[in-house]
Amino acid sequence: MSGSTLAVYELSFVPEGDGVVVGRLDTGTYAVFPADGAELLRQLSEGLPLDEAAEWYERTFDEPVDVEDFVATLNDLGFVREDAAEPAEPATEVRFRRLGRAAFSPVAWLCYLAVVAGWLVAVAQHGELRPAPSQIFFVKSLLAVQLVITFGQIPLLLAHEGFHILAGRRLGLPTKLRLSNRLTYIVAETQTNGLMSVQRRKRYLPFLAGMVCDAVVLGVLGLIAAAGRHADGSFPLTGRVCLALAFTVVMRIAWQFQLYLRTDLYYVFATALRCYDLHEAAKALLKNRVWRLLRRPERQTDEEQWTEQDRRVGTFYGPFILLGFCVLATITVFASIPVTVSYFRIAVEGIGSGHVDPHFWDSLLSLGMNVAQVVALIVLSRRKRRASYGAASAPPSRSLSTTSPSEG
Repeated sequence: MSGSTLAVYELSFVPEGDGVVVGRLDTGTYAVFPADGAELLRQLSEGLPLDEAAEWYERTFDEPVDVEDFVATLNDLGFVREDAAEPAEPATEVRFRRLGRAAFSPVAWLCYLAVVAGWLVAVAQHGELRPAPSQIFFVKSLLAVQLVITFGQIPLLLAHEGFHILAGRRLGLPTKLRLSNRLTYIVAETQTNGLMSVQRRKRYLPFLAGMVCDAVVLGVLGLIAAAGRHADGSFPLTGRVCLALAFTVVMRIAWQFQLYLRTDLYYVFATALRCYDLHEAAKALLKNRVWRLLRRPERQTDEEQWTEQDRRVGTFYGPFILLGFCVLATITVFASIPVTVSYFRIAVEGIGSGHVDPHFWDSLLSLGMNVAQVVALIVLSRRKRRASYGAASAPPSRSLSTTSPSEG
């Protein structure tokens, strides 16, 4: 070990409380180090030989350090380059950074506020603009409703995730979009690699940017509907389509309050409480309590893999998970059930009318599309479950953990 140096990837160091968040911007892998450990890593990353680093640490902090164990931890985190002779990749310029800055400039914020305020005023004056489940059925054709709602969501979802991406690009982070399925939903998600490399106060906007977009889209759709509103309070087809899509946007905003799904608001909540992996820590603590009550200590999870703050907050995080289920119940009772009941009522009327007319074929095709969609989502969910079972046999990745240079 004498005289040898350590080749590490380009790392970020962000002080937070008593620790320092250290990570790789390219992979989004982070760990929380104590201040002395982070300083030791910084010295190693600047080329200080390992033996000299050990002497420096003992001289600076008045205690010895097991450098070999420390280096092993860095290897586990993926901070050490396997090929020391390979030069570090130069940082690339993040595309659309200027666009991100423009999207969240003071002028842009004034425009967003004007749209939302205008919509609120219109809703206050005309109650029929308020989002309601009945607005989904903007025409008698179930097939037309289904196609418009399904495909109309695509640009709205892309806009939502696009705001997340621009908020990250504004900070110089390589954010990108990916698609996945969660339970029985196909979702678009923004990967914000590098978000932990910026100060905590700068993380809130990338998390909330999607909801900002939803609020603006809701306002725009409502104002378009209001502009075409007839004197008797009815709406032309364009206005009815806008109100139908606006109702789906409201449901997407409400969905963010289901904290047990690790939504955008969950990350805001965890960031405000200075937590890094609150969801998993809370689940592990809850399971450990159950296993302790059942006197099965061998089934308990090592809680030391999470930060002290994660463990502290995780002990009372349960009510917030319960709040998420309450939101789900509210959405189900006041939105999902009314829409489902109305849908099947119209479908049964069309199929059971005894006439093979356009209404009959429309209802039959719509039901067929819904069945096919449910089957496809079940298949995707099963594939994902099988893939997770296969991954369970491999060592779990350590995306965030606590380390100390003196741990043995």
